Parts: sequence; structure tokens; C-alpha cells
Amino acid sequence: MRIIAISALREFWEKHPIAEQPLKEWYVKTSRARWQSLNDMRADFNSVDYVGNQHYVFNIKGNDYRLVVAVKFTPCLVYIRFVGTHDEYDRINVSTI
Repeated sequence: MRIIAISALREFWEKHPIAEQPLKEWYVKTSRARWQSLNDMRADFNSVDYVGNQHYVFNIKGNDYRLVVAVKFTPCLVYIRFVGTHDEYDRINVSTI
């Protein structure tokens, strides 16, 4: 998958250094994937959930952080829409960001 907006991950782990390694692991695994469906995503990440409007939520670092992406399966694109703490996540409309 081609991942768009990795700078969002970098900015987040600069503020939350403990999230750096788990986010890098997510990036490496995702960039090597060729997902065609949610089932393919769950084969790599069992904690991923579909929240509507082509948006998916990943639990990062044992559910300490949340990562929201929009996935376009046909062109193999993953757009990073949000990365944050649970408190920050609770304040967004995840399907429209």
C-alpha cells in the first residue's frame, strides 16, 4: 500500500516518543501489504475497525493511541487522517475527518 501523509506520524511521535516504534511498525507492515478488503487488513492487524466512509481505526501500542486512515483499495492507497490519544480521538467525528 502507498501511504500518504507520513508526516502526521512523525509529528505525533515527536510529541509522544513512546509511540514512535509502534507507528513505524504499522508503517512498515502497511507499506508491504496489498489489501483488497477489511479481512485482508485484519489478517495483518486484528484490532482494525471500519467506521464508515472508507475510514478505518487502528489501535496503536496496546490501545494507547488511535490511528485513523482512509483506504482506497483499488489504487492501493492509505491516507493518514488522524493520529492521537484516546482523549483526542473521542473529540473527533472519525468518519468525516
